[in-house]
Formats: sequence, structure tokens, C-alpha cells
Amino acid sequence: MVKRTLLSCLCMLLAFAGMSQNVHLFAYFKGNGEDGLHLAYSKDGYKWSALKGDSSFLTPTVSKDKLMRDPCIIRGGDGLFHMVWTVSWNDKGIGYASSKDLIHWSAQQFIPVMAKEDSARNCWAPEITYDAVSKTYMIYWSTTISGKFTETAATKESGYNHRLYYVTTKDFKTWSATRLLYEPGFNVIDATIVKEGKRYMMVMKDETIEPAAKNLRLAFSNKLTGPYTKAGPSITGKYWAEGPTTLKLGNTWLIYFDKYTEHKYGAISSTDLKEWKDISAEVSLPKGLRHGTIFQVTAAEFKLLQQ
Repeated sequence: MVKRTLLSCLCMLLAFAGMSQNVHLFAYFKGNGEDGLHLAYSKDGYKWSALKGDSSFLTPTVSKDKLMRDPCIIRGGDGLFHMVWTVSWNDKGIGYASSKDLIHWSAQQFIPVMAKEDSARNCWAPEITYDAVSKTYMIYWSTTISGKFTETAATKESGYNHRLYYVTTKDFKTWSATRLLYEPGFNVIDATIVKEGKRYMMVMKDETIEPAAKNLRLAFSNKLTGPYTKAGPSITGKYWAEGPTTLKLGNTWLIYFDKYTEHKYGAISSTDLKEWKDISAEVSLPKGLRHGTIFQVTAAEFKLLQQ
């Protein structure tokens, strides 16, 4: 009788642990981003499966092109999920929406973050990071402004020559002025910033085309808005990589990225942020998954998504 009672209690504890365990979600787009937001899930951070039959959770409605590329979702200090995304290949703003459950979304907004720059050509791959101390959100992206940073200008790839810019907000209603976030001395895109101990870590893509770099590098700062250190050496291989997103499992950092010329995803891992191991063969993701971000939901939130 005692053994049965103990066994019953153990089963209940295991069931409770399973119910309370967080689930990793991967927000991504497919194709050109015309059908909107896709979500995949993982229990271990390595094997990912698409939700909702890999159909869209949210259809894009803003900007003339109505795209939803490079979705970035975080959970804010208010408990809501906040998302930003690329709305167009050549618009001067980004998209924003919020949700309490990833199913029902607020009205989509177009935020004209580069409207005051007459020579701005684009706003690509916006991301959002929350500073819990100041209760401030920073949204950042890459833009080419014609005639600026000519020392790194190239003729290939339509002459794009990006730098990173940002705005801040506390309520997604009032916004700071747009400012330069990072000028590393090279064409830079696809930044993602996460808290790493007491400092912030930026993973970015060196977009240099002449001679081709197309790799991922790291920079650090004690403050979310910078200044950030000089970019470190490449942490990826000889392949071309873009669209990084991070996940920390215990003491191990994982960085997922798009091996876009090979039409597949890759991943690297590290315990010290210096030595990196290619673990691409150990991960699997839905076919056609493109540039996105990883975040977490509770078991209860995940259950609603499954339904």
C-alpha cells in the first residue's frame, strides 16, 4: 500500500513537472513572407516541429507589400508577446503587433522608423530586446542610407551598405528619435541582442561582399543601447550564414542561423562564447523555415497553441 502511494505521488510530481515545463518556440516565415507568421516548437532545443500544420498564425496587412519577413517575438515586462517584422524589401518602416496568447493579435501597426531619412533605402530584420531595469524596449534593424559610410560601399548586391539603427519605447505608443546603434566598420545586418550575465551580447552578420565575409560575429556592451565592442572574429564556417537567433540551455549557448546558399539551417554551440562547435547535424527544423527567432512559452500557453 505504501509503495503504491509513493508511486502515485511520484507519477503526480512527474506529471506536474511536465505541465510546468517551458516550451521553446521558433517564430519564422516561409517563401517571401507573404502568408505571415509561422511557429515551430521544441522540448529539447534541437528537434523542432511545425505547429498548425505549418500554416500561418497571422496574415500581414501593413505596408504596400504586406510581407511578414524576419519575425521577432519576445515576452515583455507586461506579460504580452511583442512582435516586430520586415514589411517590405524597400520601405522606411517596420511592422509591430502584440498578443496575449500568440493566437489573438492586436491591430498591426506600421512604424516609420526611417521616414526622416530621405536617402534611406530599406528597414531589414528588426528585432526587439527588453531592458527589465529601465523597463524599456529597444527595437533595432539594419538600413542602407545612400551616400553614408562610403568607405565600405560595394558595387555588388545592389550597392547595399548597412548599419544598425534603433528606437526605444516604454509603451509602444511614444518613440524615441532614431539613432545609430552600431558602426563596426563593415556592412552589417541581422543583429540579435540578448542578456549574457551582467552584459549584453550582440550576434550580427558581417555582410561584406568584396571580399565576401558573410559570417556571424559577436560584440558586447554593459548597456543595451551601447556602445558595443569591436566585432570579434567569425564564429561560423566557410559557408554563408545569416539570420542568427540564440537559445541558452543550461551553460550552453546555441546559435541557430540560415545557411541560405545551401537552403538549410545550421547551428553552433559554445560554453564560453569563444570556442564554437558546429552541431548542424544534430538539429532538425521544418522544411522551408526562414529567418526567425526563438522564445519560450509555458506549458499552458503551448497547450492552447496545439488546440
